Amino acid sequence: MRFQAKINGFGFVFLMVVLAFLFMLDLLLGSVRISLFQSISTLFHPSDSDPQIAAILFQFRIPKAITAVLAGAALSVAGLQMQTIFRNPVAGPDILGISSGASLGVALFVLSAGWIFHGNPLFTITGSWSIVVAAWLGAGCMMFLVVLLASRLRDLMTVLILGILISSAILAVVSVMQYFSSESSLKSFIVWTMGSLGSTTRDQLWVLVPSVLAGLLIALFSAKFLDAFLLGENYAKSMGMNLRLAYLLTFASTSILAGSITAFCGPIGFVGIIVPHLARKLFHSSLHSRLIPATMLLGAIVMLIGDLISQLPGYSTTLPINSVTSLLGIPIVIWIIFQHKKIGAI
Repeated sequence: MRFQAKINGFGFVFLMVVLAFLFMLDLLLGSVRISLFQSISTLFHPSDSDPQIAAILFQFRIPKAITAVLAGAALSVAGLQMQTIFRNPVAGPDILGISSGASLGVALFVLSAGWIFHGNPLFTITGSWSIVVAAWLGAGCMMFLVVLLASRLRDLMTVLILGILISSAILAVVSVMQYFSSESSLKSFIVWTMGSLGSTTRDQLWVLVPSVLAGLLIALFSAKFLDAFLLGENYAKSMGMNLRLAYLLTFASTSILAGSITAFCGPIGFVGIIVPHLARKLFHSSLHSRLIPATMLLGAIVMLIGDLISQLPGYSTTLPINSVTSLLGIPIVIWIIFQHKKIGAI
């Protein structure tokens, strides 16, 4: 037991070192080459540095790297909670339609806010809180629907299939909305659907950071509830667990995490599915007090790697992050399916 604890401790330290290395590497890559010395000098002495390099780092690259860390941690923890609650290895915010629900909330706001809330400064397209709240509501409604179906059907595989079908229906509704929207709103929404880590501004981070931190804190608080769910709902009841509170915490955390990232970065797939499995393999543990921090670190690392890969074709162009995570995630999901053979339990 002590030996395993030492290994886990070393694993956390190793992941933090890798995360710091990738974060710094993400700051160096881009259309303008910045050396390690220049970046460190600018970070600690911005007033004495080149104004152009300072602007690039503080206005673009640092917000993008922070967004990548937040997105990876948030989507991964949301996926971990979904896999635990539904006891299904391929459950995740994107598969169950939570991200699609958030997308619908953003679509309703972006594609219709221009004429529904015309003249009200609170509901402008640039209102960060308005967009993120719309995403929370969309994700929350979808999450409530999935939980309701799970409580009625009991067959988790059927719930998974229904989640995929509802997600497809939502995408169809969004497509209809796009058809009738204005040209300017449509262009903004299409760019958003491709997924981007670099579109989040410094001002928007003041909304994104507290939102993600709130969702992660709720997830950490509900770690014991998630441990009880691993052995089934009946076991959780026998332990005297308040199921309504447990579902409410998971419901709130997943909606906030998936909704916040979807609002600012667009729909990003597969991260929430693959990272929890990597955390279980690396730490050989099912305790969520250990898995949640491990998933946060691994998710941030995976997203930073995805951001670095998205810049490989050329320094002047960047691939949509959703395309990169899909290409990275699909082979791993296929491997997960073959590992479990029957998709029914973690």
